[in-house]
Amino acid sequence: MMDAGLPLLEVTDLATHFHTQRGLLRAVDGVSFSVRRGQTLGIVGESGSGKSALARTIIRILSKRHTTTTGRITFEGRDLLTVSEPDMRDIRGRDIAMVFQDPTSSLNPVKQVGVQIEEVLARHLGLRGRAAQTRAIELLTSVGMPLPQERLHQYPHQLSGGMRQRVAIAIALACEPKLLIADEPTTALDVTIQAQILDLLHRRQKAHHMAMILISHDLGVVAGYTDTVAVMYAGQIVEQASTRSLFRNCRMPYTAALMRSAPNLSDPPHTRLRAITGRPPDMVLPPPGCRFEPRCDDATDICRNRRPALSASDADGTHRYACWHPVASPGASA
Repeated sequence: MMDAGLPLLEVTDLATHFHTQRGLLRAVDGVSFSVRRGQTLGIVGESGSGKSALARTIIRILSKRHTTTTGRITFEGRDLLTVSEPDMRDIRGRDIAMVFQDPTSSLNPVKQVGVQIEEVLARHLGLRGRAAQTRAIELLTSVGMPLPQERLHQYPHQLSGGMRQRVAIAIALACEPKLLIADEPTTALDVTIQAQILDLLHRRQKAHHMAMILISHDLGVVAGYTDTVAVMYAGQIVEQASTRSLFRNCRMPYTAALMRSAPNLSDPPHTRLRAITGRPPDMVLPPPGCRFEPRCDDATDICRNRRPALSASDADGTHRYACWHPVASPGASA
């Protein structure tokens, strides 16, 4: 049994590089963090920052032929990068589950919903026949699916986007995993359905004391549903803190820029949103210094030439940032 004081998942100096015709693309480049049981970690950043590559590295679904991965991913004391593929298949779905941003691509279009849920129950729990069907109905009911018994016999294309995502969540929760990774789970859904899906994930996580990694490009999402937040930029974590600390006193200019670019309900109608100028760096040939330097108003020579380390900014070391010229005043980022 795992020591309750130890992290459920601990990622140490993880790097995932894709082999391309131009060279190695550093999608994930030296990332470290941990997640405890019952805790929700938010990972936030622009598209292309490495969030999804990080999630897929953790559950080992990237092609070994086209990627090189180094570092450690310790789950309940086992390094997931060294376990055999049969063992990893047992861990995926049973102990670690993932909800993808597009349920259409994660569900099999030629199999009925009930069949897809029952396959997971048979594979990991040994449930078949009437027992599996009963459990499938219970799972669909638990995720708020209307008429769950009828949905068992429908195909994904016969369901709305919100319903398909509920099916995907039901499959992910079928074995009551210890860790759920939700990768942009509401991207393809309208605003009202987004809130329902996020509330659903939050309730299920609390009910089962499950750890969760919630990946999003939306700071508003992570603000309301996470305990801690890691901000990613160009394959690296550039700021990490408790959710409260990050939103009250962010230190990294990139985090501040993300916050300024978010819509504000107090703004008058038709207010122009503030975009982050420039583009992320080329991750085949990343700059030697801070990767945000070309887009940062406060950059100096040291930013261009030396990479800042992820260092602590408070007494207990829980708020860390990677910046030579951090945002100084509390609330300056809001």
